[in-house]
Amino acid sequence: MKKFSIVIAIFAIFIINTVAHAQLTQSITKVGTTAAQFLKIGAGVRAVGMGGAFVAVANDVTALYWNPAGIATISGGGEATFNHAEWLAETAYDFAGVTLNVGNFGTLGLSIISFRVPEDEVRTYRFPDGTGERFDVSSIALAVSYGRMLTDRFAIGFTGKYVQDNVWNETAQGLAIDLGTHYVTPFNGLRIGAAIANFGTKMQLEGRDLYFNYDPLAESGTVDQVPALYRLGKYEMPLTLRLGLAYDVINQDNLKVTIASDAVHPNDNSEYVNSGMEINLRNQVYLRGGYKALFLENSEQSFTFGGGLRYDAVGTNLKIDFGYADYGRLENVQFVSFTVRF
Repeated sequence: MKKFSIVIAIFAIFIINTVAHAQLTQSITKVGTTAAQFLKIGAGVRAVGMGGAFVAVANDVTALYWNPAGIATISGGGEATFNHAEWLAETAYDFAGVTLNVGNFGTLGLSIISFRVPEDEVRTYRFPDGTGERFDVSSIALAVSYGRMLTDRFAIGFTGKYVQDNVWNETAQGLAIDLGTHYVTPFNGLRIGAAIANFGTKMQLEGRDLYFNYDPLAESGTVDQVPALYRLGKYEMPLTLRLGLAYDVINQDNLKVTIASDAVHPNDNSEYVNSGMEINLRNQVYLRGGYKALFLENSEQSFTFGGGLRYDAVGTNLKIDFGYADYGRLENVQFVSFTVRF
């Protein structure tokens, strides 16, 4: 029976990969048509090391990002984490989250995502060496989550979030929700996860630099101080649908091997697949590997790997994790996180 379940799990993951690849040939790419791109980076070193295949795993605090239903499966009183990455082009990405188990009511969660671009000089065509001013770019997302087990196998979760993009003196704001489900099947622990993220309002930059004086009758020169405003476009958030499977190929006291695969359908690109694996040794040492954006054309994303160590203290356990993601010509990104379960 166990061997049969393993075959089913591997076959199901193969089906997800095949379907996603077939859909890829029928879709139209819409790259660069959404705002708040930082929401797509991916939170949590564990998930990064597994190639972003986490919607069906989702059994730690980073489920706040991947699948809010997963926070209902976290054992103990709660969990907190901080994740930092020196992102591409000297930018910085941070994720922090905490969950709290409140008994029969369910599990609550709070999270924050921060993305920052270093300051630089303001340059114009008239002042190519700089105007003496400096500008920066930053983004932030604040979220509140709720997850609950409806049965001993099925959980649901919801997240409400506030999203903000800042470009110098201009700001774009929006509200969004995430919805997720998590189901442990009777097939020897095979898990199915599904989540839709960033379903929300459109975002439009507004700020003082968009105001100017305009002369609609420039030829006659009768009017030269008419207040005017540049009208910028409104853009959707990066809506993403994830459907995934996770299965413990080996599940023993001293060794657990988990494989996972996610089919991902974004609203601003073609479909693709994330796949990964985690090896758990004695609940103390973790090794991970994966491949991100499989079947996605013109992608610089590919192999990922990582690892972690866990230390049990009185009533709590601490984890430190490291992750690496290859971005081809854009080089690579390293992630580090600290997690405590209480």
